[in-house]
Amino acid sequence: MLTTFCIWIDADSCPTRVRKFIVSYAEKNQFKVRFVANRKIDIPDNALFEMQVCPKESGAADDFIFDSCIKNDCVVTRDIPFAARLVEKGVTVMNDRGTLFTKENIGEKLSERNFNLNLAQLGLGGGGKSSYGEKEFKKFCDLFDREIQKKIIMERFCRH
Repeated sequence: MLTTFCIWIDADSCPTRVRKFIVSYAEKNQFKVRFVANRKIDIPDNALFEMQVCPKESGAADDFIFDSCIKNDCVVTRDIPFAARLVEKGVTVMNDRGTLFTKENIGEKLSERNFNLNLAQLGLGGGGKSSYGEKEFKKFCDLFDREIQKKIIMERFCRH
């Protein structure tokens, strides 16, 4: 049975292997996935998946996701300020490295992000890209599975 929640992917920066994992997982568990970006991303031809191309304006994809998602949905994004907006809305938010953003940790994550951004602007590092490998991918897969299974169980429980 198709779930009522939806997974939203901030797809511009989401690694291909993460998108493929989510597609496979969604097909197996029958839930909708909406990919949102300012360019077309290749997705399977399947009613479970939708691609939304937004204008190439700063924040357009984020605003589309924010305005469209509902409380029980899940969003995958690397954008920490955007994640903070979603957490306030009550949406489940995670990044592709297996970090779950919550009301308890989002303030600290924003502070870390701003600190690193300030270091980078001063030319003192802090803005370099870190690698994305097997460890980060596994951590994401484990978190994604755990959070989606919670949603599926809660939905089944609430139907009875």
